[in-house]
Amino acid sequence: MRPRPCVKHNFLVKDVTELAATIKKAFYIASTGRPGPVLVDIPKDVTQQKTEFNYPASISLRSYTPVTAGDPQQIKKAIQMILGAKRPMVYFGGGVILDNAAAELTEFVRMLNFPCTGTLMGLGGYPSTDRQFVGMLGMHGTYEANMAMQYCDVLIAIGARFDDRVIGNPKHFCNEERKIIHIDIDPSSISKRVKVDIPIVGGVSAVLKELNMLLKASRETTDAGVLLKWWEQIELWRARDCLKYDRAASIIKPQMVVEKLYEITGGDAFVTSDVGQHQMWAAQFYKFDKPRRWINSGGLGTMGFGLPAAMGVQMANPGSKVACITGEASIQMCIQELSTCKQHNLPVKIINLNNRYMGMVRQWQEFFHGNRYAESYVDALPDFVKLAESYGHVGMRIDKPEEVEGALREAFKLSDRLVFMDFITDQTENVFPMVPGGKGLSEMILV
Repeated sequence: MRPRPCVKHNFLVKDVTELAATIKKAFYIASTGRPGPVLVDIPKDVTQQKTEFNYPASISLRSYTPVTAGDPQQIKKAIQMILGAKRPMVYFGGGVILDNAAAELTEFVRMLNFPCTGTLMGLGGYPSTDRQFVGMLGMHGTYEANMAMQYCDVLIAIGARFDDRVIGNPKHFCNEERKIIHIDIDPSSISKRVKVDIPIVGGVSAVLKELNMLLKASRETTDAGVLLKWWEQIELWRARDCLKYDRAASIIKPQMVVEKLYEITGGDAFVTSDVGQHQMWAAQFYKFDKPRRWINSGGLGTMGFGLPAAMGVQMANPGSKVACITGEASIQMCIQELSTCKQHNLPVKIINLNNRYMGMVRQWQEFFHGNRYAESYVDALPDFVKLAESYGHVGMRIDKPEEVEGALREAFKLSDRLVFMDFITDQTENVFPMVPGGKGLSEMILV
């Protein structure tokens, strides 16, 4: 197999007079179309040269012209398929967030009264508290979202890429016959993993605006009676209450901490996370109604992302509530940034769901490796309260369920201080539902 670059584009600067224009080109390529990393390689001899600074106001590249508007004929075909759907489903991803298309998506979904589901990176693209949102889908998605994805007859994919964490094994996903409309600015993402019937290459915002305009002008409408039957089936799936947990437990349940965080912040906080069980609980139990409130590394799987991300968010949004939901292993990857937080007065609230395990590793070892635990137990943890205090911050240790709400309220009252909350949670708790690797969306472990 021929190796492929891990960046969107790369430049080698050979002349210092080309440096400013190259930087401009790099930012243009990185931020337009499907965003991605661009490498600018500057040799040492170039860095030692001098030139007159001249940064161009704009740039154009003949070989790179991202498409924004969708093909009109493809959009018209999509309208006919959408209006004829009996079991429709809207599946949206991070492209909605990146293209600032949340308002257009919300108008589209509500106008049609279709159910919708979002990926981990798409959360906030549609209000999570709305009845038409059936939850996140995929490996740790809700029962109702995954079942609706599997058994819909028309699937409208918007700014999403059908990755393995969302649809599981493509072979199982394609077992059920359905028509697929796929809207994406990146042509290479269309029909890459799943064959689609109507591809629309274009910016999500521009395509949704055109769809909304044509739907409003159309004399045809969806069949309300047929759609009602589909909603009745979805409500039956929803009644399974797949996110339930023991609310009367004598030890802190991590889900309860996230729910209380949502309640206390009114759903209006900026939330970052690292990678693991806590990441999935944050996605499941904090209801994001606005875009760009959920800051996540997604498929990169980077432990240590949460605290630096929260710092950046806090600097960009001074005075806002910023919470980093993390675990005792992830937080230690960049724990030294507590010093930076002190230096720059960043009052981030750290929600450490401490179960003394690398929780997702332990969960997989329990489910798929016969309880053979290897290198997942963290038996040499620091005292996080003392550690936070040593950096000049506020530290709290919470180990009783009845203390959770009070601790969170107290922390957010300290609006000018970083507060490290070490919640001692149930070691045995697992993330449900779960679609095992290689299985189909309907093959969920529910308990």
